[in-house]
Amino acid sequence: MNSDSRGFTLLEVTIAVAIVGISLTALLGLSNRCLQAQDKLRNVTTATLLAQQEMNRLELEAEDNILSFVDTEGRFEEPFQAFSWTARYEETPLEAVKMVVVSVTWDNEDATRSVDITSFLMER
Repeated sequence: MNSDSRGFTLLEVTIAVAIVGISLTALLGLSNRCLQAQDKLRNVTTATLLAQQEMNRLELEAEDNILSFVDTEGRFEEPFQAFSWTARYEETPLEAVKMVVVSVTWDNEDATRSVDITSFLMER
């Protein structure tokens, strides 16, 4: 074999293929983590909006004088059936004002997650 010949040796090609393989594996892992993060953010956003919706409903009931200020819970309808909510009331230093905490929970693969929204409502 002539020492002036140019080209790649088998060792150089093997190293290049190994580097490409390691890089692709890292990129696939990164894309998987990105998808998991996107799924978590979507669930947190959905739960926050559902909690705000439930809080708005409670505020309207308080304005219409039909709110009983008793702890309640329930599940959301399609397409949000994976989410459930609870509303609990706590006393405040002002007798006519109640603190309400709306919690929206959902099950994830590894744990149960939740979002809480707090507001104050006046008894009429």
